[in-house]
Amino acid sequence: MPTYPFLLVDAFTATALGGNPCAVVLDADDLSAEAMQQLAREFNQSETAFVRRSAVAEFGVRYFTPAEEIPLAGHPTIATVTALIHTGRLTLTQPQTGLRLELLHGPIDIAVVPPQGQEPAQVWMTQRKPVFGAVHDPALVLPLFGLTPDDLEPGSLIQTVSTGTPQLMLLLRDQQALRRSHIPDPAAFARYRAGSDFFSPHLFCLGGATAAGHTFARHFGTPPDIAEDPVTGSATGGMAAYLWHHGYVSSPEFVAEQGHWMGRAGTVHVRIAGPRENIESVTIGGQGLVVVEGQLKL
Repeated sequence: MPTYPFLLVDAFTATALGGNPCAVVLDADDLSAEAMQQLAREFNQSETAFVRRSAVAEFGVRYFTPAEEIPLAGHPTIATVTALIHTGRLTLTQPQTGLRLELLHGPIDIAVVPPQGQEPAQVWMTQRKPVFGAVHDPALVLPLFGLTPDDLEPGSLIQTVSTGTPQLMLLLRDQQALRRSHIPDPAAFARYRAGSDFFSPHLFCLGGATAAGHTFARHFGTPPDIAEDPVTGSATGGMAAYLWHHGYVSSPEFVAEQGHWMGRAGTVHVRIAGPRENIESVTIGGQGLVVVEGQLKL
């Protein structure tokens, strides 16, 4: 009977049972895409990571939601690197260790700062060069989330942005609007998504959930994916590109917060490289903690 080690890792948190949980399956080279998809449904996390050998990077990894494979994801990247450190597959001998992960569409750069005292390692992930996609009609989009034009930040665009996975960006006026947002008609949302250019929606506002944060966000999904993702790294990258490009943040470095209303507070550190009109890259950073280790038997 084939067995595969796996870990459940809480990402974007230094506190167990916070942040966003991710299942990480190691030594997954002989698993087919169909088997990985079935296992992602079995784990039923927002994403499951499958670590494999790579000819072009230190490790290969593929990411699956319960519904489909996605090319890039942030919290599974933090979780994967945390799992590799925890199991001794990645050793940290320098003040900062650099490596690459081969994802579905090629390698990305990772930098890891070793644990400091009781603090877990800090993992930095450089995402793809931002791509700004379609601008969406607020009259069509806002009702999909139970919102009205008054809930949108005045003058802001609803736009698809990708730093590896395309996400629908909605900048809301305040946290009250963010709290009211929901998907009242999943079928209507699914129809709109099917005819559009984004994977999932990211709703956010300026001002953190705590004094340390600069933004606060929610990220929705539709069945069989989970209804709301506690903390999202790829969408935070797209959000950062949106905010910098459109002039809503004054600094290219800030702290994004998410998950506090779900009881899973998460913190994402953001660094943006390049001018507003031609962003070179977005790097997101966070910590992770292993909370479960086991053997998967198939």
